[in-house]
Amino acid sequence: MDIDVVLKRFEAPDEVREMEKGKFEIVRLGGVTIGRATYEPGWRWSRHVGPRVGQTRCQVEHVGLVIAGTATAALHDGRVFELRAGEIFYIPAVPHDSWVVGDEPYVSLHFLGAQAYAKPT
Repeated sequence: MDIDVVLKRFEAPDEVREMEKGKFEIVRLGGVTIGRATYEPGWRWSRHVGPRVGQTRCQVEHVGLVIAGTATAALHDGRVFELRAGEIFYIPAVPHDSWVVGDEPYVSLHFLGAQAYAKPT
């Protein structure tokens, strides 16, 4: 049996979804889609992603890891969470908004939901 090892880097992604103040890079391997979100200060999902996907709130389920910076996730039921570097997060597939907090860029890896995230309809 011939089994190949595959090595990839986000510096050469399979796809890049660009938006004002940010980008979402996608790498596909082993049947898995992994995303890297990089957002500048001032980025907000409802302002910089929503209009291009035709929604006012994100409805994608996420499992991820914050690499740098801080972001806020605000769920439709009023709950608000801060996502900080080093934290692993789960956000359910319910309407939510998110935005970068502070003056540092926000970077996170997405292990669930990357295939559908920020994909124009």
